[in-house]
This record gives sequence, C-alpha cells and structure tokens, in this order.
Amino acid sequence: MRVSVLLFASYADALGPGPVALELPAGATAADALAALRERPGAQRLPPAPMLAVNQRWATAATALRDGDEVAFLPPVAGG
Repeated sequence: MRVSVLLFASYADALGPGPVALELPAGATAADALAALRERPGAQRLPPAPMLAVNQRWATAATALRDGDEVAFLPPVAGG
C-alpha cells in the first residue's frame, strides 16, 4: 500500500519538504511508516516517538494504516 507522509518545521528541514510517498506492506501501522522514514538521510533528527496524525486526526504508533492514508509527523510546539 502507499501512504503519503507530511513533515513539518524541523522535520521538514531534516528530511526535505514533503509529501513523501512510502510503500508499506498491507497491515502496516504508523510505527511501520516511521521505521521506513528512519531509513532516509536526515532521519536521525527525529525523536524516538514523534507526535503524529493520520488523516488529520491524532494517532498513536499502533494506528493501522490503509492505502492512501496521510500520515503527518509533528514536532513539539512551544508558545506562551
């Protein structure tokens, strides 16, 4: 299956602007998408467990993915 990965702020700086298309096996989870992303240059700047969303809804690493899903990895946000 194919999913589209969106990267923001420092993650996009490290891995390049997206979206990034990933080919994953059927039954893959968001953790599998993160593992595939970690194989790319610059991925060492990603934290062990980044915040993520699937199809614009907060998700966890265990979230199951389907063909055509959009996975977004979001850096921490600070404000005041």
